[in-house]
Amino acid sequence: MKKYRHIFFDLDGTLWDFQKNAEEALTELFSIHDLHVLGIESPSIFIDVYKKKNEVLWKKYRNGTVDKMKLRTQRFEHTLGHFGITNEELVFKLDRDYIKISPMKTNLIDYAVEILTYLNKKYTLHIITNGFQEVQFSKLLANHLLQYFKQVITSEKAGIQKPDKKIFEYSVSKARAEFDESIYIGDSWEVDIMGAKNAGMDQVYFNPEKKKNIIDATYEISSLRELEKLF
Repeated sequence: MKKYRHIFFDLDGTLWDFQKNAEEALTELFSIHDLHVLGIESPSIFIDVYKKKNEVLWKKYRNGTVDKMKLRTQRFEHTLGHFGITNEELVFKLDRDYIKISPMKTNLIDYAVEILTYLNKKYTLHIITNGFQEVQFSKLLANHLLQYFKQVITSEKAGIQKPDKKIFEYSVSKARAEFDESIYIGDSWEVDIMGAKNAGMDQVYFNPEKKKNIIDATYEISSLRELEKLF
């Protein structure tokens, strides 16, 4: 194995359990705002529609065709619209409360703390994330993770979205590292692995569902615990 000195992590879905935390937050929103009264049958139906609308808008955000505020409001506007609901005040409240509740959730990917504690003794750790600046730092603080990282680079602060190779170049420069001594760990093949690969950075594909891909990552794991064997 190469002599790595810097390990860069994705946050959502790699360390912070995005799926579980988002579902908990959305379930709370469903209850807080009495969405069943408006004809939405259950939290699970609301969540399923939201996920689809949110993913479409995040792709547009990564492509630069919608900005941060449009993403934040339209994901709820489009979700409610699916159920025939038009209510600007409710859209505002859902966005406000989601941004407040979601980052405070503390479900982490299994072994996240253990592996960060292990790696932090041997390597300099950093984060590269496409999330919003204030939200991502809130997640790190709420989960006591900030202590492990030298640099936390958000796409919003950098002005570049993964998978654009420029954010990896920016992050390596910001960390005062070199590509040949750096490696990136993420759970999204398209956004994390292909982005790092195109930038010339080695990658660890965190693939708990063991999805098949045509091109191999430098390394592949299905549990964060496996990083102990790699590093």
